[in-house]
Amino acid sequence: MDQIPAHPRPATRGAPVRRAAIANLGCKVNQSEMDAVERLLRARGVALVDGHEAADLVVVNTCTVTSIADRKSRQAVRRARRTNPDAEVFVTGCSVAIDPEALAAADPSARFFDNESKARLRDELASLLELGDGQPMPTLSGVESAGGQDTHRAGGRTGDRTVDRAVGSSPSRSFDLEADEGSVEDAFGDRTDIDRTRAFVKIQDGCSFHCTYCIIPRARGPARSIAAEAVLAEVRRATAAGHREVVLTGINAGTYDGGPAGEGAAAGLSLAGLVRRILAETEVERVRLSSIEPEHVTDELLDVWTGSGGRCLPHFHIPLQSGDDTILRRMGRRYDTAFYRDLAARVRRVIPRVAVHADVIAGFPGEDDAAWARTVAFLRSLDLAGVHVFRYSARPGTAAARMVGQVDGRTKRRRSAEALALAVEARARFAQLHLGRELTVLFEQPLPDGRWLGHAESHVLVAAAAPAPADGGSLANVIGLVRAESIDSTVPDRLVGSLLSVSRAQEPLAESALK
Repeated sequence: MDQIPAHPRPATRGAPVRRAAIANLGCKVNQSEMDAVERLLRARGVALVDGHEAADLVVVNTCTVTSIADRKSRQAVRRARRTNPDAEVFVTGCSVAIDPEALAAADPSARFFDNESKARLRDELASLLELGDGQPMPTLSGVESAGGQDTHRAGGRTGDRTVDRAVGSSPSRSFDLEADEGSVEDAFGDRTDIDRTRAFVKIQDGCSFHCTYCIIPRARGPARSIAAEAVLAEVRRATAAGHREVVLTGINAGTYDGGPAGEGAAAGLSLAGLVRRILAETEVERVRLSSIEPEHVTDELLDVWTGSGGRCLPHFHIPLQSGDDTILRRMGRRYDTAFYRDLAARVRRVIPRVAVHADVIAGFPGEDDAAWARTVAFLRSLDLAGVHVFRYSARPGTAAARMVGQVDGRTKRRRSAEALALAVEARARFAQLHLGRELTVLFEQPLPDGRWLGHAESHVLVAAAAPAPADGGSLANVIGLVRAESIDSTVPDRLVGSLLSVSRAQEPLAESALK
């Protein structure tokens, strides 16, 4: 692994930090991690601002899953310094772990922390915010731990690296690095994005699978789980703050095993067992999974979903990556298309009206036209609710980067465009299936035309008119029973419905969760 450049200077205690901006690139694990930074800043009275506004502190959380992600990460660092020449700039996350020199070239005066330096980053924030000894500090890992100790299982590879290691994060706004590449502007967005009414709870980090295209095991280290008691504490914190839905997230969440050794009864706890405890020991109303590998969708997990009384939501994001068995073997995936097809059918059989989403990689080495055609045909046969599309990107040190049969850029772009079109069709088709049904929708943000937008239990988007002012007006953080009546004329995968009844939270969502 590359060596992190030495820090040019320690964090200073000059002017107090009154305004901070947070840029997040990457996954929902990042989002749960950087939420701890945001809570710390808000608790100290620091205002969170957009990236184009003046700030005393900027935290940039990076992503390295593709070359596009690396480029966006460097752009975000350069923009942070350009917008705020005198600010403290902290740069963290997976790109720091893989190519710190490139980020240092973008801003030599920034401070860099990779995924193993959570304690060091925490100490630097404490110094900047002038926190005294004994004052509570978050772990910056997405959960709060008892006694202020990091609740991760010991793990991760250190190599010969000599400087700080830290956290990949999340925050102001995150954006998915799909084939439609987005803009670095998205990473510095405002706090009104639609994810703010749900809480992302990190249960696991790292991955030991080593798919041939993936650099994340190198950036994040081997699989390790968060202690079950710490996860439960974070779910309770989220519900106390007013969140009505939690999303359980991890780099490879299905490997969850109860957390560090010595945790007593929690040791050896499966993901299904963890969800059972969440349902039994917390008051959270809705539980969703962010992503789970095909081999981890067990009968036990499905039994938990069907026995949850509707609290576990009918939505599974199950990565596929290719619909061609030869390519799946070259990728180092642990299933074939027959297994995935049977799994999708089993999930649908057990959980009626479930949404099944998939990932697909276009242009993997060795993927010829016939292999891609098989992937497209397989995707169509699955009748998915959505498809997340990536163009293959050669990552340094991975086996796939050394394979023969690399696909040219033009072909990858053409195939990813075809897959994106298929994804649009899938989302629109799935939305159509809801017409005439009654849905429970967690409303999250107002639309410019005065309607409110939220996600139904199956994750499909639903818009509905707000109630009259006499009935409360706002639908923020309201779970509404909605009858889906039509498809939005401007957004083909968005439903329009009539609000039948509302369920308001017992406690209003904390201001810090909405901004």
